[in-house]
Amino acid sequence: MIFEKKKVRQEVRGRLQKISTIERQQLSASACALLEKQIVWQQSKTVLFYAPLPSELDVWPLLAAALASGKLVALPKFDETANHYSACAIKNIETGFSLGQFGVREPNPGCTKIPLNQVDLALVPGVGFDLLGRRIGRGRGFYDRLLAQISGTKCGVGFDEQIVEAIPTEPHDVPLNCILTPTRWHAVNADARFE
Repeated sequence: MIFEKKKVRQEVRGRLQKISTIERQQLSASACALLEKQIVWQQSKTVLFYAPLPSELDVWPLLAAALASGKLVALPKFDETANHYSACAIKNIETGFSLGQFGVREPNPGCTKIPLNQVDLALVPGVGFDLLGRRIGRGRGFYDRLLAQISGTKCGVGFDEQIVEAIPTEPHDVPLNCILTPTRWHAVNADARFE
């Protein structure tokens, strides 16, 4: 299983290296526009974003739009003592962040924690996805532990190059409800997710 996951990660990372910075920006803008058209986005009151790494699809521009429309916006924040992520509210996109444990933007210390069962929509990064809602991350399991506590819609977000035929799964892997890429919004058939 570990070898299979490593192989998928290498394959997808190879594809992502071929996308230029300008193409990433254009593709990210297309994905954001597609997300804004979805009912789940329009009806969500609390959205868990992620702070994109350079290789990830950039949903950051939607953060300001979500705040302006009155949504409660949160980001994952790593808790070193508990060795897991929680969700913390963001109120100011200019000053509300600092670099966290893994060099990723996180809410500043003292931020208000949001109960994960209140998250209506979680935007979920990953290395690869398949159309059954399976996801492969970086291999530490932090996101799966976070997602296991979210009852709202879990949406995998990535470039089309990150979609593969099948992702190998393990018992701790949490299925997604939908997949967003620059060219598609794919709702997952819950009955077919983890055959």
